[in-house]
Amino acid sequence: MSELIPALRTPVADAGTGAVAIGMPVSRVDGRDKVTGRARYAAEYPAEEAGSPLLYGVVVNSTIARGTVKSIDSSAAMAVPGMVEVITHQNRPPMSGFDLLHKDMTSPAGSPFRPLFDARVRHSGQPLALVVADSFEAARHAAGLLRIDYDIDPHQTDMRDHLDKARTPSHIKAGYTPPPKPKGHPDQVWEAAAVRVDSAFHEGVEHHNPLEMFTSTVLRASDGHLTIYDKTQSSQNSRWYVYHVFGIPKEKVTVRNPYVGGAFGAGLRPQYQLALAVMAALKLERSVRVVLTRQQMFTFGHRPETLQRVRLSAEHDGTLTSIIHEAVTETSRLEDYVEAVVNFSGMLYQCAHIRLGYKVVEVDHFTPLDMRAPGAASGNHALEVAMDELSYALGMDPLALRLKNYADMDPVSGMPYSTKALRACYLQGAAHFGWDQRPLAVRARREGRELVGWGMATGIWDAMQMFARAEAVLHADGQLVVSSAASDIGTGTYTAMCIIAADALGLKLEHVRFQLGDSTLPVAPVEGGSSHVATVGSAVQGACEKLQQALFKIAKRMPGSPFARARFADVQFADGMLEMKGEGTALALTAILAASGQPRLTETFMLLPAVLKQRKFVRATHSAVFVEVRVDEELGTVRVTRVVSAVAAGRIINAKAARSQIIGGVVWGISQGLHEETLTDHVLGRFMNHNLAEYHVAVNADIHEIDVIFVQEDDRIVSKLGAKGVGEIGQLGVAAAIGNAIHHATGRRLRELPMTPEKIMRPDAPLV
Repeated sequence: MSELIPALRTPVADAGTGAVAIGMPVSRVDGRDKVTGRARYAAEYPAEEAGSPLLYGVVVNSTIARGTVKSIDSSAAMAVPGMVEVITHQNRPPMSGFDLLHKDMTSPAGSPFRPLFDARVRHSGQPLALVVADSFEAARHAAGLLRIDYDIDPHQTDMRDHLDKARTPSHIKAGYTPPPKPKGHPDQVWEAAAVRVDSAFHEGVEHHNPLEMFTSTVLRASDGHLTIYDKTQSSQNSRWYVYHVFGIPKEKVTVRNPYVGGAFGAGLRPQYQLALAVMAALKLERSVRVVLTRQQMFTFGHRPETLQRVRLSAEHDGTLTSIIHEAVTETSRLEDYVEAVVNFSGMLYQCAHIRLGYKVVEVDHFTPLDMRAPGAASGNHALEVAMDELSYALGMDPLALRLKNYADMDPVSGMPYSTKALRACYLQGAAHFGWDQRPLAVRARREGRELVGWGMATGIWDAMQMFARAEAVLHADGQLVVSSAASDIGTGTYTAMCIIAADALGLKLEHVRFQLGDSTLPVAPVEGGSSHVATVGSAVQGACEKLQQALFKIAKRMPGSPFARARFADVQFADGMLEMKGEGTALALTAILAASGQPRLTETFMLLPAVLKQRKFVRATHSAVFVEVRVDEELGTVRVTRVVSAVAAGRIINAKAARSQIIGGVVWGISQGLHEETLTDHVLGRFMNHNLAEYHVAVNADIHEIDVIFVQEDDRIVSKLGAKGVGEIGQLGVAAAIGNAIHHATGRRLRELPMTPEKIMRPDAPLV
């Protein structure tokens, strides 16, 4: 069996029991609240907290894709018992007219969408009114009675019909780096190559479908203060948006998101229900709740439609000679949404000639939005399928081809990696999967009516660290409370931060509490990009290390202290004690704090990434994914019966949660590869399958054996903790490995996602 990280062999620690250390598999500290229903989500906070009865708002959306609202007839709606108001662009509260004040912390270049700002309709599903009543039922009924007349303009929602208008986008977006300049002479080398492939790929629109719908509950106090419970990936980003858009003093707005029922990028930007709920609260001077329906979850950002072309060339021995990867994606008329679709193709394999290109086409849709592993989920798929094609053109094993072209330095910049254990991922993953038993030929194995195929692919994602603050407070009873305005979107942030703090001060997990999800807490970045552990976790560690120093200084000054002559390097924190290393001398932390005469000891820490040090390295997580599929050609069905994902993601903080994150990513990779696609009626300019009955996602019956291997890695360049992140990397490589396995099973090469049954059976699909 492949080598696993040692922590995976230890018993799982239940939350709240016993000492913990970084790397142990620990159950969630918030798990009991979630399974018992004590955890409250954005739609579950009662208005009694604000002292006023709650009103309910229901959104009415546009039924056209482009045009102007001529009139809105609300007479029938207002006649419904319990109705309070219909808010439109004609009677909304004042809001800023400046683009800059509508930008949130993650906005791309351009003019952000402004709900109910004017009469213009810019996409199908655009919110045009908020119907407010004293009950949800009354508001929902009245919303169906609203009558809206339009002047309809021609629309354009088919990106593929307007590729001639593709252009280079603006690059102004947090965290986005445009493709690097070409290296060498890739086009000339490709034309003259001994072996080459030229492949085109298409991926349709995908929509986020977290379990919790987007909700904003605005509780208005008698003094006008707004406490907002919002479904968001950053309480501080939502607060920033609200007080800028509506000109409210910052101190009059508090945003909270202690629990988030999944987000996956959908909550990076404030969604329109937040603005509408605030409008209603301001206009009516009441507390208001707005919850989007499942259908309305399809009316804002999405993973964009993507077209790609990948050209690879190699010598007969498998040495890559050129990589050319070009992509075109959609954006809205308002903003230049950008993703790093092609960038990673210049980072994975050693090659002397590389060209990467990226363009966008404007369509009449809402601005696309980051979805788990944005850009990479599309670009990684195309590159890794093309690599598989090249392996067949060479008559070479797909894994051998990747090992042949393994890059020890970044191929484009020439910089070293902070750490890179991808080779170990390949070898350990292959050994665990049994890859050496794979026949090279396609259609070589059949069991009953199913063809069996094996495929593999590589995954890569950025390892990021941002700015953050944290506060740590040690109380007289030995309880440690650590806080930061971080978010937990299901990734296990509560537990990871408790583990880091407990490990630093040698405390039992039950003696540590982490506070997050409140805009009044110390500043934290938007949770996204698998950066929270390396960022907020490092800030938490920094605050706890300052507590260590403070406690040590107090202990040295205590009368008759056994630590009077000790150096800090001579001591350690364990079992709630300050101990001399290698000796029995120890003092309880509670005794040290009592000696200080203070009821608590507080330290804060500001994390500033070591940019000058980090910029000298390429920082990334890596994975190798191995997949077995069984294909029934007559029915076009594909079963993914076995997956091995070997991951190098730095030091693992919580082995149990990290494994769950990778499994969740693999499930989504299966869903991306075989199921998920939003279909557009271009005549209407409207997404058609806007529900979970018709927008297919992977379900229990689609999931079989998934094995996760964490390869040993400790990256002190990315973070002082040695940690990177595991949120995105779990999905990457999965869809490509499935497609490659389908080809191995059937001889059919599919380059369009999702790979649905009709595509499997399509007679014009090329055979090898």
